[in-house]
Amino acid sequence: MSYDLIIKNGQTIDGKPIEIAINAGKIAKVSEKIEAESKQLIELDAGTYLSAGWIDDHVHCFEKMTLYYDFPDEIGVKKGVTTVIDAGTTGAENIHEFYDLAKEAKTNVHALINISKWGIVEQDELADLSKIKEELVHKALTELPDFVVGIKARMSKTVIGDNGITPLEMAKKIQKDNNNLPLMVHIGSAPPELDEILAHMSKGDVLTHCFNGKPNGILDQATDKIKDFAFAAYDKGIVFDIGHGTDSFNFHVAETALAQGMKAASISTDIYIRNRETGPVHDLATTMEKLRVVGYEWAEIIEKVTATPAENFHFDTKGHLKEGYDGDITIFKIEMGQKTLTDSNGFTREAKELIKPVKTIIGGTVYDN
Repeated sequence: MSYDLIIKNGQTIDGKPIEIAINAGKIAKVSEKIEAESKQLIELDAGTYLSAGWIDDHVHCFEKMTLYYDFPDEIGVKKGVTTVIDAGTTGAENIHEFYDLAKEAKTNVHALINISKWGIVEQDELADLSKIKEELVHKALTELPDFVVGIKARMSKTVIGDNGITPLEMAKKIQKDNNNLPLMVHIGSAPPELDEILAHMSKGDVLTHCFNGKPNGILDQATDKIKDFAFAAYDKGIVFDIGHGTDSFNFHVAETALAQGMKAASISTDIYIRNRETGPVHDLATTMEKLRVVGYEWAEIIEKVTATPAENFHFDTKGHLKEGYDGDITIFKIEMGQKTLTDSNGFTREAKELIKPVKTIIGGTVYDN
């Protein structure tokens, strides 16, 4: 048997030896040892890890926007990330233009469609409820079924104006009327209050910015305890997603949650050009390092950027190193070092373990980092 690509001498994050063969963009064989011919061979240095391709489920990468934008390959393939999900930058009126641009990227690009028809053209896109057109969302979902993997509603004071919880109620109706597709909800300053938002969310819905340091977040700042209703939502199966962003990740909140028995389900960046270039986000690897200093194990960190987002957004052939799955692989090293990590509120922690992508493989094509 001859393959397009064989990766030899790898190990999984838990130290098990693994070799992978890829044919026609798909994983053809996974084994401790593969002895076969191949058109291309990668022999990894000792101590090099590989995993299913990393997925960042909250980015902003439609380059024609002005508020929040970036370029898919700058935050994707160049950073060890094989798949990105743009989280509501565009709505039904401009998502086709985004799709046409996204097809040109090396990185796999998908989108959550903003329930407001132009997306985040202005900060308050849900202040005018007439911009929420269910029939337009349905049309976009029908026309771009592989590209659009869910919907997005930003539920914080600067976005909703005087509309309270109504935009989320409208988002839930759109979700229900479209095969219960994935829904991501952004949280921030009140109104609406976080308990009301969580009360309207269902098991499997994604709550992004879960560890923000705002008074309307999950931490009661007077008692330094995670709020009871936040734990109830967590236990109900609402997906707590990092969504680091410029203003939405706080070390103390993440550490307190962990100490009290709550972990984020998925790790994402909310990256766009400004917080990539000037921080505090920089890239997905840096966000993963932050969860490591909080106290997460590397094995669960890798799961939270592979299997978990793949499951949450119904990627049936991503997130695992299995035969028949997409040939999307991230090859990386974990090195001892020193690095100051800064959260969204300017607080710092010192990392001693640094994760560094060395090669990104997308659909069987190899890119060096």
